[in-house]
Amino acid sequence: MEELQKENEELKLKVQELEERLKKYTNGENHKRYYEKNKDKIKEQGSNYLKKLKEENPDKLKEYRRTYYLKKKTEKNKSIDL
Repeated sequence: MEELQKENEELKLKVQELEERLKKYTNGENHKRYYEKNKDKIKEQGSNYLKKLKEENPDKLKEYRRTYYLKKKTEKNKSIDL
């Protein structure tokens, strides 16, 4: 029984360590700085993607807009309930 508890504690420490290392790659300052420096480039890429999607697959665009609408609707209802 003690062996299992010891192993469990070791695994918990390892998971915590890996999560800290993962944060460095997912939400680091580098991401923020990159998007601040390249804001115009990213906006242009997004608008080009939407234009391309509008021409090639308008049904997918409708689906995206519908899911956005439903998400906003549920968020609004949650805020009203609070």
